[in-house]
Amino acid sequence: MAKHHCTDPSCNHTQCLHVRVDNHGEGVCTTPERAAASRRNFLKGGLLAAGASVTGAGLIGSAYAADGPGDSRMKKHYFIPANDKTVHWGYFSKSLKPMVEIDSGDFVTIETLTHHAGDDFERMIKGDPGAESVYYWDSKRKGVNRRGAGPIDASLFGRGAGEGLGVHICTGPVFVRGAEEGDVLEVHIIDVMPRPCANPKYAGKTFGSNAAAWWGFHYKDLITEPKNREVITIYEVDANAEKNWAQAVYNFQWTPQTDPFGVTHKIIDYPGVVVDHKKIQENHDILKDVRIPIRPHFGVAGLAPKEADVVDSIPPSYTGGNIDNWRIGKGTTMYYPVAVPGALFSVGDPHAAQGDSELCGTAIECSLTGTFQFILHKKASLKGTTLEKLGYPLLETKDEWVLHGFSFANYLAELGAKAQSEIYAKSSIDLALRDAFRKSRHFLMETKGLTEDEAISLLSVAVDFSVTQVVDGNWGVHAIIKKSLFAGGAL
Repeated sequence: MAKHHCTDPSCNHTQCLHVRVDNHGEGVCTTPERAAASRRNFLKGGLLAAGASVTGAGLIGSAYAADGPGDSRMKKHYFIPANDKTVHWGYFSKSLKPMVEIDSGDFVTIETLTHHAGDDFERMIKGDPGAESVYYWDSKRKGVNRRGAGPIDASLFGRGAGEGLGVHICTGPVFVRGAEEGDVLEVHIIDVMPRPCANPKYAGKTFGSNAAAWWGFHYKDLITEPKNREVITIYEVDANAEKNWAQAVYNFQWTPQTDPFGVTHKIIDYPGVVVDHKKIQENHDILKDVRIPIRPHFGVAGLAPKEADVVDSIPPSYTGGNIDNWRIGKGTTMYYPVAVPGALFSVGDPHAAQGDSELCGTAIECSLTGTFQFILHKKASLKGTTLEKLGYPLLETKDEWVLHGFSFANYLAELGAKAQSEIYAKSSIDLALRDAFRKSRHFLMETKGLTEDEAISLLSVAVDFSVTQVVDGNWGVHAIIKKSLFAGGAL
């Protein structure tokens, strides 16, 4: 990718790998320090709600730790913009070409786009070169053709390349030099920022979309007419750091939309279809006087699995992916087991806010930019540590460990050749809770040396098990283990 020199006169950095190009062709410094200064307080309310802060003593040590004894190598900072050349839509793959190759300890700032921006083109796409390139679609071509893990020729349902079997716009992947199967990748989320609306009409604002859709848990249980309806609610977020809440702007009921290739979508069945607002009725004055606390996070973040070449982005699994836990935001650390060379980290599905369960199918889907630091822990160095047998995505905050259980811990391996279709019919909360229980029992026995009986008692009287999501094919339950339970002790 092209590299640009920083033209910010107040930037004194000598390695300008941390640069994006603004709409005037100028190089803008995007280091964590500069980015934080631009919107220093945007996430303050969200961080308080999430209980997140920069992780202190971690499972292996600080995310800012050196790579090894005596290592004083200058850490580099890279930037990956979101555009039609840097995103992959609706899937993970071990065959993807990396957008950047980094060393352990390096930083990467990554732009992410919501796959629901087409719900309101004027507010979420117009005037934004990156978003416009990704969403471009006329009668001859799409900016990003493949959307999902289905066949390119759309021979299953005729919906489009990839068939929408996977929906999230993911930026990346990031290749971590030296990463191999059996290693653990520590990913520290340094900062999260909103992507401002580029339409001058809505300066200073950011927008997101919530779709109460056919895949939502509520869909077959509606009580008012018309039944089986899909309703989109557009929310406004302050991009200037003065408000730490979102508020509803309007909603509308999905009506059949015909894409530029002539395919009519009666339901929300293919990502990136731009809604024709002449065909819908906007309902304003909704959710009056209701403020939604901002909890910015990434619904999708993880590594490429090894079991298949192209993997649907919707069901989460052992390498992470679409976990949809609102706690995965600024100041937290994720640990992922590495399955393929380079790890291949991608991130997307940005959310401004979400509740546990993501009940109606989506969060407030809102484009964000994150800054991450990557620390590689080699398999040999893990022996005797708490990460030695890590086989699932683990979240650490300042005060908690959060263990993610799924209906199937590794559905690609457990369900065989038809896993990517069968997973949607076989998930249950019971299975997810049992997986979360087994992981948290193992965690307590391994990290704190508890007996099985001690661990089971503690899990019942002091650990919260909550529904992460019931809409992503492979349903999730997470266990929250508070560090304060072990007063005076440290891992």
